[in-house]
Amino acid sequence: MRAVYRVLAYLLALEVIVQAAAIAWAIFGLTAWIEGGGVLDKAGMESESVVFDGVTGFMVHGMNGTLIVPALALLFLISSFFARFPGAVAWGAAAFLLTVVQVALGIFAHAIPALGMLHGAVALGLLVVALVAARRSSAADRTREPAAMGSHHAPVA
Repeated sequence: MRAVYRVLAYLLALEVIVQAAAIAWAIFGLTAWIEGGGVLDKAGMESESVVFDGVTGFMVHGMNGTLIVPALALLFLISSFFARFPGAVAWGAAAFLLTVVQVALGIFAHAIPALGMLHGAVALGLLVVALVAARRSSAADRTREPAAMGSHHAPVA
C-alpha cells in the first residue's frame, strides 16, 4: 500500500505543477491579448466570447483545482491509513488540509484578490508536503526489516 501512497503523493505534487503552469499560461496569454488591443470586461467574461491563447489555462486550472486535486488529496489521505509507516497519516492529513484551504482560497480570492498571494503560497506548501511524504514512504521501504519484506529465513545458529 506504500506504493499507492507514494504514487498518489507524486501525482499530487505533479498536479500542483500543472496548476502553476496552467494559470501562468492563462495570465500570460491574457496579458498578451490585452497588450494587443483586446479588452476584457465583466460582459466579456460572462459571455465566454473572449478567446485568446491561454484561455484554456483558466479552465484547466479551475477544473483541476476543484475536481482532480481534491480527489487525489482525499485518496492520498485514505491511503495514508494503510501505508503503515510513521508519519504517513500526518502527511496525508496535512496534504488534505492544505488542499481544503487551497480550494477555499481559490474561491474567496475572486472577492478578495490579496488572498491570491496565500493561494500561491499554500500551493507551494502542498507541493513540499506531497514530495516529503513520497520521499518518507520510499525511506520507510528501504529501512524495513527483512522479515517485514517477506523474508522467511530461519535464524542461523
